[in-house]
Amino acid sequence: MDGYEDDDSFELVDRGDDRPGVDEVDDDDDVDDDEDDDLDDDDDDEDDYDLDDATEDDVDVAVSVHREEGRVVAQAMDLEAANDLDVLISQLSRLPGDAGAVGFVALDDWIFVAVRVRGRSVQVLLSDGAAAEDWPLARDVADYLDEDDLPDDDDDPTPFGDLGMFSDLGMSELDVESLCTDDDMSPIDQILTIAKRLGAATEVERIVDSFGD
Repeated sequence: MDGYEDDDSFELVDRGDDRPGVDEVDDDDDVDDDEDDDLDDDDDDEDDYDLDDATEDDVDVAVSVHREEGRVVAQAMDLEAANDLDVLISQLSRLPGDAGAVGFVALDDWIFVAVRVRGRSVQVLLSDGAAAEDWPLARDVADYLDEDDLPDDDDDPTPFGDLGMFSDLGMSELDVESLCTDDDMSPIDQILTIAKRLGAATEVERIVDSFGD
């Protein structure tokens, strides 16, 4: 695998945002007891999307990136984080980063998911919405974004989520969209392109190599 030079200028900036793919964690969310009447219907809906979890062979990489005391730290994430968006967000939120953390998951040499957690702000990106028909994590992202109209997997890649989530790194929405729809790039190469902007390409590439062992 070709080496990627890191951009040491990366800094996670804590800022609010209301773009698609951006949400904030609300500790005071209330549960409406009236929704209990709809549990049976919800269960039926969930049965429609009873997808098999990704196995270790399906996961190309699952990695978190954060800065601690100015030093880039990349860590492999477990299989559960590659199958459940809530788990992925929770694990990222617990990292002791100076200004948040980014997580990447690549599946089946097809798609990647990127999640960025900064305080209460959560940004998500799925490189191709068609994968929501096949992988639980991709389905979670589509549900998180309220994306009900899923593209066909024969169509060109259709990214879902916040295309501007890396704008502070110099990657415009158009840059990220072009990256996601580039059929000549593997999900790993797409992730490493972003990791280079994070100043973490070397560290992420090391984690990628460990998944091949």
